[in-house]
Amino acid sequence: MNVSLANTSPANGKKVIGFLASAIVLAILPFVVGNAFGNSWVRTLDFALLYVMLALGLNIVVGFAGLLDLGFIAFYAVGAYTFALLGSPHFGIHLPFYVTLPLGALVAACFGLLLGTPVLKLKGDYLAIVTLGFGEIIRIFLNNLNAPVNITNGPQGVNLIDPVSIAGFSLGKTHEFFGISFNSVYLYYYFFLALTVLVVIMAWRLQHSRIGRAWVAMREDDIAAAAMGINIRNIKLLAFALGALSGGVAGGLFASFQGFISPESFGLLESVMILAMVVLGGMGHIPGVILGAVVLTIAPEILRDVIGPLQMATFGKMIVDPENARMLLFGLALVVMMLVRPEGMWPSKRRKAEFDDAKKGH
Repeated sequence: MNVSLANTSPANGKKVIGFLASAIVLAILPFVVGNAFGNSWVRTLDFALLYVMLALGLNIVVGFAGLLDLGFIAFYAVGAYTFALLGSPHFGIHLPFYVTLPLGALVAACFGLLLGTPVLKLKGDYLAIVTLGFGEIIRIFLNNLNAPVNITNGPQGVNLIDPVSIAGFSLGKTHEFFGISFNSVYLYYYFFLALTVLVVIMAWRLQHSRIGRAWVAMREDDIAAAAMGINIRNIKLLAFALGALSGGVAGGLFASFQGFISPESFGLLESVMILAMVVLGGMGHIPGVILGAVVLTIAPEILRDVIGPLQMATFGKMIVDPENARMLLFGLALVVMMLVRPEGMWPSKRRKAEFDDAKKGH
């Protein structure tokens, strides 16, 4: 017993130290970034946390269960519009966020079941095409449900969405604590961070549960998994529902943070970006997915600020439009990444071993 404790205590101590160090860094990060680069970059951190939640939700479907979903943005949209319609002047309904946010997540989960039910027998490219169509159908519906009854306000979107408010404490206003002023982007950062931690814990618990092991078995070989007694139908539907649940939460938070949403925010490119976060970060590996979401959220913004001044300093004029050059360099970086590290930036040990074996020709 003493030998066992001696062997495990240093490892546990390192984990505790690492956890505390991470907590301190995340707590002071918005102040460091805000003082160095301005509040616009704190806002970028807020969006990075939203994308972490989205990527973790998609990772349940793609990384754990192996179901290629190109329409995940639809659940983000459903959560956002549910929150907006129940917390804005559009219908004159102003429910508190602790009602609208869970309700939006549940509605998104129902849409996940709605998508999952007819595609139970599909896999691979066929599943990708159907989910892609589902995402576009949702966007088109949102864009056209303004007649004959105005439900979504069509392409004009929903405005003046209520910010998150807890017992009269609104995150949309500036507050002062101990002589330090916190504006809305700082307050939302800490609120998003708390919910992101909950989503990470949920994903981690799912991964190491019987359900998570069933997903992995289905991903590797669904026929063998069914032969072992796993109910493929139920765990597929559960993957779609739980992934959509996380997307719905992120959508509601996005609506409250922005104060305005429209169908343009939920296009195909967003779905592709979220899938890229999962694949490039390390599909099926929670830390890798988090890294992928953060990098792919922040990197385009860095390119946006660098490309214009760099061209002026080098050539004395703008040769390529900064926005086009940003997307060109970003796309090139993704291609290079897939060629150099197809397993992702931070893959799990199992996935890395699989790719290493494939490279060796095993």
